[in-house]
Amino acid sequence: MALFLGIDIGTSGTRAILVDETGAVRGSGTGDHTCQSPQPLWSEQSPLEWWEAVRKAVPAALKAANAKPEDIKGIGLSGQMHGLTLLDKGNRVLRPAILWNDQRTARECDEITDRAGGRKALLKLVSNPALTGFTAPKILWVRRHEPKLYKQAAHILLPKDYVRFRLSGEYATEVSDASGMLLLDVVNRCWSKKLLDKLDIDERLLPAVYESTVPATKVSAEASQALGGAVLPGTPIVGGGGDQAAAGVGSGIVKKGIASVSLGTSGVLFLHADEVKTDPQGRLHTFCHAVPGKWHLMGVCLSSGGSLQWFRNQLAQSEAAEAKAAGRDTYDLLIEQAKKIPAGSEGLSFLPYLTGERTPHADPYAKGAFIGITPTTTKGAMVRAIVEGVCYSLRDSVEIFRKMKLPVKEIRVTGGGGRNPFWRQTLADVFGQATCSLVAAEGAAYGVALLAAVGTGHFKSVEEACAATVKTCDTLPPDPAAVRTYNRYYPLWANLYRSLKKDFEALAKA
Repeated sequence: MALFLGIDIGTSGTRAILVDETGAVRGSGTGDHTCQSPQPLWSEQSPLEWWEAVRKAVPAALKAANAKPEDIKGIGLSGQMHGLTLLDKGNRVLRPAILWNDQRTARECDEITDRAGGRKALLKLVSNPALTGFTAPKILWVRRHEPKLYKQAAHILLPKDYVRFRLSGEYATEVSDASGMLLLDVVNRCWSKKLLDKLDIDERLLPAVYESTVPATKVSAEASQALGGAVLPGTPIVGGGGDQAAAGVGSGIVKKGIASVSLGTSGVLFLHADEVKTDPQGRLHTFCHAVPGKWHLMGVCLSSGGSLQWFRNQLAQSEAAEAKAAGRDTYDLLIEQAKKIPAGSEGLSFLPYLTGERTPHADPYAKGAFIGITPTTTKGAMVRAIVEGVCYSLRDSVEIFRKMKLPVKEIRVTGGGGRNPFWRQTLADVFGQATCSLVAAEGAAYGVALLAAVGTGHFKSVEEACAATVKTCDTLPPDPAAVRTYNRYYPLWANLYRSLKKDFEALAKA
């Protein structure tokens, strides 16, 4: 049976899965990464760790599947978006990659907007405003602060495309991931020569850009040897996708009216679009989809699951000890406490802006905050407020979709938080709309394995691949009483950020 290999270069680790012709996962493997924050607001990672993680994960997946290298008919790549990887002429990595959640580039975002001729002009060129997470501001930051190093740069690659280079020896990317660089003409699905000229960035630094199903590169003999022969030389590598577009394919978000909410470290609301749709205020991302000729809109909360992870790591030591003794998960104990608190968290609110925020505020200075603490506030109320605050932040994006008259008929919940019924029910209640989960939620690695199956001819289209393999289950309707509560609290919660915006910036610059 033919197998298709999906590799996802995440922030904390790499995952490789092997999917058969029916869409069943036959085996998987993982490898870990570490992140560094050498200064406040900075987030960096060594690209060499990505490759070492791939070298670990791919053979492990093959072993778990009890498969042979010749069974792998195609490879798809996905990865964390926006990360800046610089190589010199000898293909040596020049510095640690600057990651998606790095917030150092506020000055460069202003410069890009000015050079483009203003925010409206920039939206016309690349369909998105300049945000600190995107790649182009990072390029300008390196050019300003590390000019000698920048002069050595010969290639600019995104994380998954650095792995592609290590697998094939070639420089290539695809439209969905390239959309997040702020250098792609999203409407025409090619590099924006006009913006590159305005920013004085040489297009020769950028890789060739393809559609996501195109098998543009092949595994080299050198890479096959580095992977211990786990894949054969000449195995096709399709374009793949940025992690969100790839996860969209893996979740079947390939038709109009279907959206997904991914609850990982960040929270992402992802909506398929048959045509280019741009929020006039630039609050949503408008990117090319991994489905050829299609697009998607995306709203992002930078610290969704990351907010609860912070609480667990810093304030839940007793629950961690109890969970360890009982062989349970600390998160489960925290959620059990939250369930005892009524909707609205007894008036406690949480702003989940631990690492700044993207949608709708585009504010690198925003911070996390509990508001409304009293002498009777419990950990359970704090955990519930965190979950509600994340769901409110995602509702911000839902409200923009509604104002743009973009129909959201079905919401599929994925990611770590999506496996928890409490998270899914809270989303349904805050949105006032039913949510469902997937029979097999395998995320971005699964999506790019399907893209590999399309690109090598097993399926005729991405839509056909998803219809044959992606199934939903566990639909949770909203609770009418909770909906009324959240409709009352949501505008009050939203006003808290507006009240604190200037104070957040003042504190950051103090």
